[in-house]
Amino acid sequence: MSLGSHSLPPTSLTALTEAAAAITSTLDLDAVLRTIARLACRVTRGEASNVFSLNGHGGKLVLVAATGHHRDALVGRSFDSALGIPGQVVRSREPLSVTNAHDSKYFCAEVDDISAMRTSAVLAVPMVLRGHVMGVIEVVNRLDGTDFNGNDLKILQVFASLAVSAAQNARAHEDLKERFAGLRDSVAKGTPIIGGSAELRKALELCERVAPSTATVLLLGETGTGKELSARHVHNCSRRAAETFVAINCAALPETLLESELFGHEKGAFTGAHAQRRGWFELASGGTLFLDEIGDISRSTQAKLLRVLQEREIVRVGGTQATKCDVRVIAATNRNLKNMMIDGVFREDLYYRLSVFPIELPPLRERRDDISLLAEHFVEHSVKEFRIPELAVSGKTMDALKQYHWPGNIRELQNVMERAVLMSDGPTLLPCHLPPEIELISPNGEHHDHDGSTLLGQERRLIVDALKEHGWNQSGAARALGITRYHLRHRVKKYNIQKPSEES
Repeated sequence: MSLGSHSLPPTSLTALTEAAAAITSTLDLDAVLRTIARLACRVTRGEASNVFSLNGHGGKLVLVAATGHHRDALVGRSFDSALGIPGQVVRSREPLSVTNAHDSKYFCAEVDDISAMRTSAVLAVPMVLRGHVMGVIEVVNRLDGTDFNGNDLKILQVFASLAVSAAQNARAHEDLKERFAGLRDSVAKGTPIIGGSAELRKALELCERVAPSTATVLLLGETGTGKELSARHVHNCSRRAAETFVAINCAALPETLLESELFGHEKGAFTGAHAQRRGWFELASGGTLFLDEIGDISRSTQAKLLRVLQEREIVRVGGTQATKCDVRVIAATNRNLKNMMIDGVFREDLYYRLSVFPIELPPLRERRDDISLLAEHFVEHSVKEFRIPELAVSGKTMDALKQYHWPGNIRELQNVMERAVLMSDGPTLLPCHLPPEIELISPNGEHHDHDGSTLLGQERRLIVDALKEHGWNQSGAARALGITRYHLRHRVKKYNIQKPSEES
């Protein structure tokens, strides 16, 4: 929608001018998204605002920035892209103004449940780049209690155009930094793989067995199990070790940008393609290309990737000339590609091309013998990075680490140990320096200290008392405690609270 400057009042034009200056003043993506949320709320005089990013092809709507009293409870949460008012905006690619939200067929109360906020009026517009929806900007409730009007819609549409350009610039900047880091890291091939468990040795032996060949490798495993590090290990043990290793996260880029990154593009292939550009299949010639989150690519990109694997040649976006490429492909995913293939989401022919040599990477809970080695390694690394005196890990602390189930695997362990180092105030890391959910794990794997002698124990006791008082009705108990039903459900699960009749 094209808008002339005469269609907006001077105050709105001033606000948009300030918005343009603010969101182009930094290339930090998080800062840009926070600015988008803040100024979207300001220019429309809303009570709160949300910025959703469409994560991957047909994926989730992730709430990446928000304003309002409950923004901390919202940011980072993901929602089904087909639900709610933002979901309708994604489907239709058209703005949507709702005056009585709870009467709208598109309204979903999930955000209200989390934020304990009562939504009445909503104004939502798509963030569109080259015909693809990148996200949604949503403003909730006018401060003066009135409905949003046509002028607010025009302002937010202009603002969305500014915002998507700024966000795209920030993403491009982040991608350039990642490219530089990938090329720089390909020179340093000595990154160690820590551990000696039988499960890890089995995976590494498979990596070393396939490395000398040219076979395509498919790394399977949960998030945080070290798939990129294993891919580097295959590369470093191969005849291509002296050549470039490039890692691409396929889920981090929209379909059109991912294809341009992988295969390159010709001048004029799309708006903004001012010159010919080679993709990573050409730039990594002779080396290894690691495609992480391969299960998130679209069917269109799957077809082009299949051609590369079959014909060993690429065609740039907007081009017709095929170019030969000599690249060893290592793919990785935490998704079940076999089920996706059965459901028709992932191409059967591509699956069999990728899974020539599949390697399953074990989760950390199956490598408990390696936890102490990894924890000590991360402590040593953190001590050097933070420039603090050496620290020892106490026996009880190590026992707690070994009992925890580690849903985030090695990446979560690294974050926990970095936090523990920062929390420490002596020469030893103690259980109290760990996050509460790890500190309170007993040797049998259950939470302890339910007698109310700690703050967490008291919280559990209060929740149990409220549930008993309201006949185990969670809605009533949540109101009595002054929290949302969502937060109560989370704590019930956290403390393993059950009705007396259901306890074993």
